Amino acid sequence: MAFPFISCQIPQCFSPDLRSITHNPSLNCTFTAWCNSHLRKAGTQIENIEEDFRDGLKLMLLLEVISGERLAKPERGKMRVHKISNVNKALNFIASKGVKLVSIGAEEIVDGNAKMTLGMIWTIILRFAIQDISVEETSAKEGLLLWCQRKTAPYKNVNIQNFHISWKDGLGFCALIHRHRPELIDYGKLRKDDPMTNLNTAFDVAEKYLDIPKMLDAEDIVGTARPDEKAIMTYVSSFYHAFSGAQKAETAANRICKVLAVNQENEQLMEDYEKLASDLLEWIRRTIPWLENRVPENTMQAMQQKLEDFRDYRRLHKPPKVQEKCQLEINFNTLQTKLRLSNRPAFMPSEGKMVSDISNAWGSLEGAEKGYEEWLLNEIRRLERLDHLAEKFRQKAAIHEAWTDGKEEMLQQKDYETASLSDIKALLKKHEAFESDLAAHQDRVEQIAAIAQELNELEYYDSPSVNVRCQQICDQWDSLGVLTQKRSEALQRTEKLLETIDQLYLEFAKRAAPFNNWMEGAMEDLQDTFIVHTIEEIQGLSTAHEQFKATLPEADKERQAILGIHNEIAKIVQTYHVNMAGTNPYTTINPQEINAKWDKVRQLVPQRDQALIEEHARQQNNERLRRQFANQANVIGPWIQTKMEEIGRISIEMHGTLEDQLTHLRQYEKSIVNYKPKIDQLEGDHQLIQEALIFDNKHTNYTMEHIRVGWEQLLTTIARTINEIENQVLTRDAKGISQEQMNEFRASFNHFDRDHSGTLGAEEFKACLISLGFDIGNDAQGEAEFARIMSIVDPNRLGVITFQAFIDFMSRETADTDTADQVMASFKVLAGDKNYILADELRRELPPDQAEYCIARMTPYTGPDAIPGALDYMSFSTALYGESDL
Repeated sequence: MAFPFISCQIPQCFSPDLRSITHNPSLNCTFTAWCNSHLRKAGTQIENIEEDFRDGLKLMLLLEVISGERLAKPERGKMRVHKISNVNKALNFIASKGVKLVSIGAEEIVDGNAKMTLGMIWTIILRFAIQDISVEETSAKEGLLLWCQRKTAPYKNVNIQNFHISWKDGLGFCALIHRHRPELIDYGKLRKDDPMTNLNTAFDVAEKYLDIPKMLDAEDIVGTARPDEKAIMTYVSSFYHAFSGAQKAETAANRICKVLAVNQENEQLMEDYEKLASDLLEWIRRTIPWLENRVPENTMQAMQQKLEDFRDYRRLHKPPKVQEKCQLEINFNTLQTKLRLSNRPAFMPSEGKMVSDISNAWGSLEGAEKGYEEWLLNEIRRLERLDHLAEKFRQKAAIHEAWTDGKEEMLQQKDYETASLSDIKALLKKHEAFESDLAAHQDRVEQIAAIAQELNELEYYDSPSVNVRCQQICDQWDSLGVLTQKRSEALQRTEKLLETIDQLYLEFAKRAAPFNNWMEGAMEDLQDTFIVHTIEEIQGLSTAHEQFKATLPEADKERQAILGIHNEIAKIVQTYHVNMAGTNPYTTINPQEINAKWDKVRQLVPQRDQALIEEHARQQNNERLRRQFANQANVIGPWIQTKMEEIGRISIEMHGTLEDQLTHLRQYEKSIVNYKPKIDQLEGDHQLIQEALIFDNKHTNYTMEHIRVGWEQLLTTIARTINEIENQVLTRDAKGISQEQMNEFRASFNHFDRDHSGTLGAEEFKACLISLGFDIGNDAQGEAEFARIMSIVDPNRLGVITFQAFIDFMSRETADTDTADQVMASFKVLAGDKNYILADELRRELPPDQAEYCIARMTPYTGPDAIPGALDYMSFSTALYGESDL
């Protein structure tokens, strides 16, 4: 018979399920030992859990012991009705504790039903031994498991994850005992590979010293692949309750630690206040004497340094102390508040360290600070007047010294000895400008001397250095006047000497420049890299080169005349002993450069001749390659176009059956593939053209890219056309469409495909349907019907209908196909005319794989006539045809 269930209003993980209760000796032994551990407090025991609870007396006694409450008075009679009454009283008490008992009565317990009795004891254990366990927000089974994990975490080889195999080696039980009573077990001597010793050690110690009866058998645990979870949980819960006193001690220790932590925090705040107050008062004591110092400095710089130090004090040193003073007051108030809230006496700082004492010291500091700032500003204003004159002297002296820097060396230079005529004239004008500038600086020198005299009269502290600097300026001024006169005379002498040869330099430059430009242009043209693409272009370059060679004799005559002018200049320089350290001022061209370039031109002419000859030969070869490629491309290109047009006509025209058309197309495809060697040959010619860097071909309009694209389109088109015919054959055979119907569909489609694109627009498709007899009116109903058809043939809403989509639609309209209603009716036959079907019926009537397919996808039937295990074959049938979701 089906086992009844017991459920209780406790966490879901403890919902008792009698289906998991098995009558095994291990579980019976565990539950018996657990009951005796409580019954012995009442001076009684049980030996057989099924037999001893049948009269209900010991069951009621057990509930009184574990709950601490009195139950109703039991019946002492021996009759069955008395026993049932006692058991009912026990069950009613269990129900009053929030446990909802379903499908269990006192009769099963009185009759000694082992499964029901064990299930009832397991419910009592869950409710009174496990439900109230709470560890870190978890309760019941999860709480007990978490408690075990927390207690055994420090122990090696112990990893508690469940209440079965995690306890097989016995180390978990030993770890729980050692964690709370380390003197009872020497954990270091235990071995993971000796579970029998570990388990017996834990069971014996628990029974002897912890008053926990031996509820488990070591041999049963070791010899079982998966020990009984309920037995393990029952036994482990006894450990939890045995050690609950340790939990209370831990809670008390935590309370003490919390009180001590508050006290330690308050003491630390007191120490921090004392230290911060001492440091702040010490800083005030050191700072006030510095602010009261009124000894003046002799220099503005020193006084400004004092002011800068004071500003640093106000900007860098004082602000942190202001914060410390504020923080000190905040800490004092916070500390007093914490002491008051924790029922501690108020804090009294050391003598002289009260908040008021610090405030008084701070007031003294600010008074000294104010007087110090006023004194600094007065001293700075006093020194400012004196430093103004000194600074004015230094500025004017520095300007003058900067102007005179390098002037003596400049006047002593003899650069005019190697200068050209233009350089000499420039040097003369520059010297005249210097003389004017020198006269203008006379006033500054006089001002410098006057300021130095005034500083001496005012007894400026640094007057000796001022006097030395002023004397140096005056001595240097006298020296500049003498050197200026000597340089003027030397420049005028040299100017007259150089004017005699300037005209010859000018004539050389006028004739050398254009001749040099001609040679440079000739060299550039002779070395210029030419790029030509035709024979005509290379012939034009050859003609221009011959014309250039005819001009060379006249150019040589001009070169000889230019060199004669240079020789005349050299003769004049040698005769008059002129120091010509420079070069021709009108040009950078020299005779050596002219001769070198002329020789270069003579060398480049034959090289250019050879390059033109080689390029002429290359262009002849390129022309041959162009014609060779063009001859083939002009044949292949039109051939591909013709084949494309023929395939288009084949796909539209209807000659013979679909099989005949398919045979014809495959033969056609074979003839196209056989043309491939000619394409490969053209590819070889194209590679030669690319290697020769030929970029155009006037002999053909076809490029290799055009040929490739056309060839690929041709192959794709013939393959697609063959595939369309194959699909039409499949559609015809699968849907039972005759060849005449297929021809009629093709004729109608082609008739309305006026642009021969292989597709129909929406309006064309509508006209085609009407021609085939479809009733599609222009009213709302007709538009709705046409919209439905379009959603079938054009689901992606592209606006075009292919012939394949047209054939699929027409085959669906004309062929006999299964429907959801037909499949639903078939399932109803298998179900015996019921509105649902059972899994056994599916497995009986259908092949195994198809039966399991249906069972996995059918949803439970929820109608008013539903029974357990009923499946909904109606929604399943609808989903098969896309009318709902599987």
